[in-house]
Amino acid sequence: MSTNDNTSTLKSTIDSVTGAAQNVLGSITGNTADQTQGEAKQQKADAEHGASHATAKIPGFTASSSGAVTKDDPDRTAGAYAQTVGSAKEAFGGLVGSESIKAAGREQNQEGQRREAKGQVNDYASGLGDRVTGTLGSAVAGITGNQKAEADYQEQHDSGKTQQRGAEHDIKKQADAEYDASQRPV
Repeated sequence: MSTNDNTSTLKSTIDSVTGAAQNVLGSITGNTADQTQGEAKQQKADAEHGASHATAKIPGFTASSSGAVTKDDPDRTAGAYAQTVGSAKEAFGGLVGSESIKAAGREQNQEGQRREAKGQVNDYASGLGDRVTGTLGSAVAGITGNQKAEADYQEQHDSGKTQQRGAEHDIKKQADAEYDASQRPV
């Protein structure tokens, strides 16, 4: 469960906008204190945004700054394994000159990529759903004064956020690797 509300993406956006407005108001009125406070709010918002996206990714799991830990969708793990085995087969086939082994390895690698992508989409969508449900449920529970439900919904939100950030991390990592590969001279 998160006890630190300073990692909210929405909160960081609101703080950034109010800081910018306060900074502009200070510039217009000549009030350097408003300008300084506005700049400080914007810097705080940048730090909040960074904390909101902080995750640690280890094979099969993701942990976030909220303390939540989530397990990857099984398709992500199985897909990554299939890619590794497929790449090894493809390399072995090339080494021994067997086009059939090489082709089988390439196909296994591609199937692993598809399966991992399916797992990433599942984790992303599930995480997003849990974030929305957790946020709405927490708000309703807060209004009704049900602190236990509010805490449970906050935990659901934090877990969903962690799951979503883990999928985002892997998707970005793959996109960066593909970009790097496309930039290498042939």
